Amino acid sequence: MHIHFIAIGGAVMHNLAISLAEQGHQVSGSDDQIVEPSKARLKKANLLPEQVGWFPEKITEDIDAVILGMHADINNPELVEAQRLGIRIYSFPEFIHEFCVNKTRVVIAGTYGKTTIMSMVMHVLKTLDRAFDYVIGAQLEGFDSLVKLTATSKIILIEGDEYYASPVDHRSKFHLFDPNISLISGVEWNDSRTNISKEDYVNLFETFIETIVPKGTLIYNKESTILREIVEQTFDCKINRHGYKMPEYSINKGVTYLHDGDYRIPLQVFGKFNLSNIAGAYTLCEWLGVKRDDFYKAIASFKSSIRYLEFVASVNGSVVYQDFLFSPYKLRTSIHAVKEQFPCQGLVTIMELNPYDVINENFLPQYASSMDESDHAVVLVNKESIKDKNIVLDDLEQDIKRVFKHKDFVFLTDLDALEGYLESFKSLGFNLLFMVSPKHNTMNIVSFADKFFKNF
Repeated sequence: MHIHFIAIGGAVMHNLAISLAEQGHQVSGSDDQIVEPSKARLKKANLLPEQVGWFPEKITEDIDAVILGMHADINNPELVEAQRLGIRIYSFPEFIHEFCVNKTRVVIAGTYGKTTIMSMVMHVLKTLDRAFDYVIGAQLEGFDSLVKLTATSKIILIEGDEYYASPVDHRSKFHLFDPNISLISGVEWNDSRTNISKEDYVNLFETFIETIVPKGTLIYNKESTILREIVEQTFDCKINRHGYKMPEYSINKGVTYLHDGDYRIPLQVFGKFNLSNIAGAYTLCEWLGVKRDDFYKAIASFKSSIRYLEFVASVNGSVVYQDFLFSPYKLRTSIHAVKEQFPCQGLVTIMELNPYDVINENFLPQYASSMDESDHAVVLVNKESIKDKNIVLDDLEQDIKRVFKHKDFVFLTDLDALEGYLESFKSLGFNLLFMVSPKHNTMNIVSFADKFFKNF
């Protein structure tokens, strides 16, 4: 096939383009901006456009299909020309579905945790030398691409999300895959994070369940209250349902052990989120034919690869971790996980507040007492990120201190001040946890970890 990509420079788009070219398809594409690492990878694959920009003359009648990326808009000149010529236009998920219509489609969804569960399942299958295709949203350790499509694999793992399929198709991406097996890690609605109502957000997941093929399988987290209610609303669907919950575990000398009967499986990850995700990954792997013993042997070597309590550095028994800050609840549970894992060590937690949280009067109070379990609490609001938002820093400091009410609290507004704090802190006997927004982080974590150990 001759396939043209409109917005070929996107993270997933360029990976798909390379994968299809490697299979012998004729691939072309355009974009008005291509940055690294997309640029270098496209160049290596001889797919980098000669010029940036949109060129409707590239759209010719010999093109079999156009794949439209989210970076383009509805008035894109190449899109308009493709529509005029009647060329088949796919959104990314539509194309994946059609390409994999004869494969077992496994779609992993959820507000949080889907990428972690994807990475766990992929790690297990790779360790067991099982063949599978995949589409993921983040670069994972041990995998050199976000997309792998082959003509031979019978299974494809897809990370499904609820966002628009394309600029001209406002259906949710995960509504377009018709999964044979689906897993939902949990559903959480937050009015400050989601621009739709709770009812509409819940409906997205109800519709997703309804897209599972007849006699297909839904695996779901029974400990998610909203998700349990959604599952109860969809009992008319003729599918299998298999709930999972966090397994029993113990901690000994800084190592978390997963319990299964008499089994005690040492893990390289810890924290309740990871343990819950392992339970989901185990259940999914069971449905894919993986035996229990094989799963446990494989998961014992799994390391977090996407900044969920990700190890950064260690010196003389003190450790530094970083984690994503999705919500106040996530902040509490991550602090608890580190304290539970290392009960004899003190803990310093540094979080950078997203500027949008700072200006949201309704959201900021939800952080109340969320850092209580940490021995030292530091909140960074980088003044450079809020300089155009008419915020008085002295007033903001008082508001934030009033919210957190921590006994040993520090409020900082620039990176130099944070560097000074870390260099002066006597870190012997303390661990350090960085909580960063997935879309807003101005800290150099590795460099700051070195500063923390400077006054050991």
